[in-house]
Amino acid sequence: MPHLSHKCSTPLSLWCGGRGEEGSEGTRLTRGSLRRRVSHCAAHYRENPNTMNDVLPGPSMKGQGKKQNGQAQHHSQGITDVPQLAYCITDVPPWYLCIFLGIQHYLTALGGLVAVPLILAKDLCLQHDPLTQSYLISTIFFVSGICTLLQVLLGVRLPILQGGTFAFLAPSLAMLSLPAWKCPEWTLNATQVNVSSPEFIEEWQKRIRELQGAIMVASCVQIIVGFSGLIGFLMRFIGPLTIAPTISLVALPLFDSAGSDAGIHWGISATTIFFIVLFSQYLKNIPVPVPVYGQVKKCHVSKLYLFQIFPVLLALSISWIICYVLTVTNVFPSASSAYGYLARTDTKGDVLSQAPWFRIPYPGQWGVPTISLAGVFGIIAGVISSMVESVGDYHACARLVGAPPPPKHAINRGIGIEGIGCLLAGAWGTGNGTTSYSENVGALGITRVGSRMVIIVAGCVLLLMGIFGKIGAAFATIPSPVIGGMFLVMFGVITAVGISNLQYVDMNSSRNLFVFGFSIYCGLTIPNWVNKNPERIQTGIIQLDQVIQVLLTTGMFVGGFLGFVLDNTIPGSQEERGLIAWNQIHEDSEDTVNVSEVYNFPFGISTKFCTASWLWHIPFWPKPERGGEAMGKEHCLKKEHEQISMGVREKLDNETRM
Repeated sequence: MPHLSHKCSTPLSLWCGGRGEEGSEGTRLTRGSLRRRVSHCAAHYRENPNTMNDVLPGPSMKGQGKKQNGQAQHHSQGITDVPQLAYCITDVPPWYLCIFLGIQHYLTALGGLVAVPLILAKDLCLQHDPLTQSYLISTIFFVSGICTLLQVLLGVRLPILQGGTFAFLAPSLAMLSLPAWKCPEWTLNATQVNVSSPEFIEEWQKRIRELQGAIMVASCVQIIVGFSGLIGFLMRFIGPLTIAPTISLVALPLFDSAGSDAGIHWGISATTIFFIVLFSQYLKNIPVPVPVYGQVKKCHVSKLYLFQIFPVLLALSISWIICYVLTVTNVFPSASSAYGYLARTDTKGDVLSQAPWFRIPYPGQWGVPTISLAGVFGIIAGVISSMVESVGDYHACARLVGAPPPPKHAINRGIGIEGIGCLLAGAWGTGNGTTSYSENVGALGITRVGSRMVIIVAGCVLLLMGIFGKIGAAFATIPSPVIGGMFLVMFGVITAVGISNLQYVDMNSSRNLFVFGFSIYCGLTIPNWVNKNPERIQTGIIQLDQVIQVLLTTGMFVGGFLGFVLDNTIPGSQEERGLIAWNQIHEDSEDTVNVSEVYNFPFGISTKFCTASWLWHIPFWPKPERGGEAMGKEHCLKKEHEQISMGVREKLDNETRM
């Protein structure tokens, strides 16, 4: 980690009013010693402004400071590798820095945002209608922007981007696989599809309207669970052995979709995979020289971890260009029935010319949503998985941005706002819901900027990109094998993220091995059998048959439900089940920034206007400060924070990183 100098060894982990330990003996800094040390370091940095290096650190550098002598470290529930922060959550960087970093967050989320509509396209009978796919992409951009602004301003108030969720894909695909919603054979043949005919339009619109209705009703459950405070009660019974199979089975059943797209041309798919792996794994720690203009140094060269920030975007762009070159040179076959034809870039070339420059998505653009019991129950399973994952994202984000762990009222509000976001996504017709994006939480560690103002700008960027119709059309023209290669990597990472929750569990225990192994295997086997034998489920009530079929063909529900039941009924100690380590992550610790400053409503809503005492009993309403001591602490921390971060602010204000 870069330091101010060998004379001033105050680590940047103290920059946001955080705690630290001094020297090898681990003596805690007192407020007086911290203030003296802050003044010394700030003065030293003003005299020696070049003591900071020009390299933007990546996540892999976060733990390197532990090896240096006399280096203070931030400790929060055993987490020592808190990144250095140039701007904390409540800071407002310069406007130009906000714009650049906001665009970066948009690009970071791009892969997941584009993937959701493209995965749904086949089951919505839209595989031969790229123009409508572009409308879906623009709509999910637009709604994600709205939900991001709601979450940052009124929700949990942490810098977390909102976007489409893979947790809803499994139940959505299960619902669309019901006999009533399977696509007619003629929609699978490109020569028989007239995308402007009323018959075809009604075929895909009635399917997405069914998805809309299910998502809107299921989102009401999330709204109730969030704003009522029930999420805290549910988290008592949901541990790693429930979450691991649930998240893993979000991606594992999608192997068929990924394989089908990649198999269109394995050479292009392998090329895409190669570049993603090369950039994200092998070249991630290599800084790339980029031109920078600053007020002090004017034009000069700085370094940016480009491969670490944009591995997917760079890989998609290179593979896309390769496909274009091979199309122009007629290396790819021109016959539609030949292998590799769909790798050509001109098969969807007219989409860009047909798409409007400006198109504002609106609620009910596909018609009035319809509701079925089967779809609602299936989406509810996805809602539960999304809520659990979001709670983990809140705590991870708070650690990265130097904020205290989110209090209960903030978590309740965050889950409730996510439910409202899903309601809006259903009303607009994205075919999906919204959730917190883990990828963007990780990006906070790369940029060292934890300001929520940056995420507000990112939300505005999403809104603008959703209005520009040509943007969505451009992404709809990505050749299918390029998308297939991206899916193979992306789904593999999601599966691994689910399994990584087992790090808290004693995997030497035969009990835990049984619970996880049985749950995840049943989550693959049972849906496969039910899909092949749907006629076996006959209760005499059609609606009940559909509910059972959707639930049993959703591997995420089957595996998560079995993991939940077995983990809570088979005898095992709290430590063996991983609940002690799991709960430690979610416990509150001493504030690094005042809780009210981070998590209270903006514009003084809860401190100046709505101050009635009865509001304090509402589960999502911020609790009042405990007397003047908290206010004094907040003022002191603010003053220290301003002194400490003076140097790096001058640094970032003078340089605009591309």
